[in-house]
Amino acid sequence: MNTKILITAFAIALVAIMGVYFLVNPSYQQSVKAKYYFEVGEYNEAYSHAKVAFGLDLYNRMAATIMAQSQISLRYVRYIDMGKKYMLEIDKIAHSEKIENSNKAKIKLICEIMISDYIKLAPSVITDKDLVQEAAKYHSYFETLLEKVTK
Repeated sequence: MNTKILITAFAIALVAIMGVYFLVNPSYQQSVKAKYYFEVGEYNEAYSHAKVAFGLDLYNRMAATIMAQSQISLRYVRYIDMGKKYMLEIDKIAHSEKIENSNKAKIKLICEIMISDYIKLAPSVITDKDLVQEAAKYHSYFETLLEKVTK
């Protein structure tokens, strides 16, 4: 009976020591901040905190993971932003009275850029599903537009 109590007390003490280390270690403090910012969708901020945490402790796997995942999410955010920008540009061209061949070539080039950039995106298991879906919508739109422009 005494050994059970001793083992349980040792396990609790070990967990408490690990918890205190986790809370006091500046690398893990930065990692927790990075995790928070990642979860709320602030990927630039998450990347910054994770990079600081990883710089403090190269063995901090939490920081390394958040840093990598933030980079993946930032690629999606940049793709979506680029898609929005190009959509506005194409919308301006589409509202003109006559679409010149040079503008058709421009639209074709934009579509090809967006399609090739989408192929380079690779989501991970924890990449925000909304980001992945929104990027897929833009990809589908640009594929459809490319088909129409090349006819």
